[in-house]
Amino acid sequence: MTNMAIRSRTARYVNIAEAKARLSELVGRAAVGEEVVIAKDHKLVAKLVPLRAARTPRKPGSAKGQIWIAPDFDAIPRDFSKYVK
Repeated sequence: MTNMAIRSRTARYVNIAEAKARLSELVGRAAVGEEVVIAKDHKLVAKLVPLRAARTPRKPGSAKGQIWIAPDFDAIPRDFSKYVK
């Protein structure tokens, strides 16, 4: 997506110096749903957006049986013996 495409969707952007000076305010605006675009030398470089909660809670152990560790996982390769003392 080009800078012009982003700029046309975004009402306003702030330069990086202004963003540094007003970071707390900009983070607050992003937290309530506003997208804040940050520019450097009039080129859009970053966007502050609100974090979205995970759709479903993670379930511990859900990957059980899908992951394995090789028996020699901790073994030092033979060609590394001169590096290990």
